[in-house]
Amino acid sequence: MLEPADAKFHRLVPKEAVFEKVGGDFQFTEGPVWIASEQCLLFSDIPASRIVRWSGAKPGQEISIFRHPSDNSNGLTLDRQGRLVACHHGTRSVTRTERDGKVVSIADRYEGKRLNSPNDVCVRSDGTIYFTDPPYGLLKPEDRELPFQGVYRITLAGNLNLEVRDFEKPNGLAFSPDEKTLYIDDSAKRHIRAFDVAPDGRLSNSRIFANMDDPQGVGSPDGMKLDVTGNIYCTGPSAIWLFDPSGKLLGKLRPPEKPSNLAWGDTDWKTLYVTARTSVYRIRVNIRGIAP
Repeated sequence: MLEPADAKFHRLVPKEAVFEKVGGDFQFTEGPVWIASEQCLLFSDIPASRIVRWSGAKPGQEISIFRHPSDNSNGLTLDRQGRLVACHHGTRSVTRTERDGKVVSIADRYEGKRLNSPNDVCVRSDGTIYFTDPPYGLLKPEDRELPFQGVYRITLAGNLNLEVRDFEKPNGLAFSPDEKTLYIDDSAKRHIRAFDVAPDGRLSNSRIFANMDDPQGVGSPDGMKLDVTGNIYCTGPSAIWLFDPSGKLLGKLRPPEKPSNLAWGDTDWKTLYVTARTSVYRIRVNIRGIAP
């Protein structure tokens, strides 16, 4: 269902656009990423501890298992070499899959203490990795070793730097097209914050970019992506919320199930693939998204 809130909405989303279900019967889907070299989608089925592959180019064989167990992977993306980078609740780590298939941990502790449960991740064009670390994957509060929920940066040298520690529940994050701004949402406060990104990767000048509070909506801000002109698409209460670069709400997309995350895909990068509870959907739009 399409809910325009501004005349610009249908410049981005065709009036005839509809959600198409591409897979279902999962436990809880998250972390989609499009693999252009294989024209397929990878996504996490968190409770089932598996990464699933969907390939529309293989009729009758669209769904297959990419990795099981996946240590309860959540957010997925690609680094500049096309290697899979994943956040894991089970091992409380961020990993990279090498060309030979070996999975290596690239972050699991900060100052000697275990991370909470890395949630979502994005990579700058120079290879710097940023991820959020709320405690959603921890079974017991006493399992926490850090007194805050941070946003971290993994430098090109492999060092782990804490960038922000005052989030209540940091979650989805994504860069502006020029990579001078990093957007990060806070699920607990139901808003999106924006940060300036310095050439060395440090974050500064925190400000509230958009409010996503909806008393009638179910859920909170979660996964986030941008298109090539800087519009923000963020899963939130009962819908995908679309904002222009100034923070103005353009409208909402309501898939059949509550959305958790999204990714651009297909050869023209004009399809939004949406993970939503037990299923994955897709919808065609008018504008290209930013490829991972």
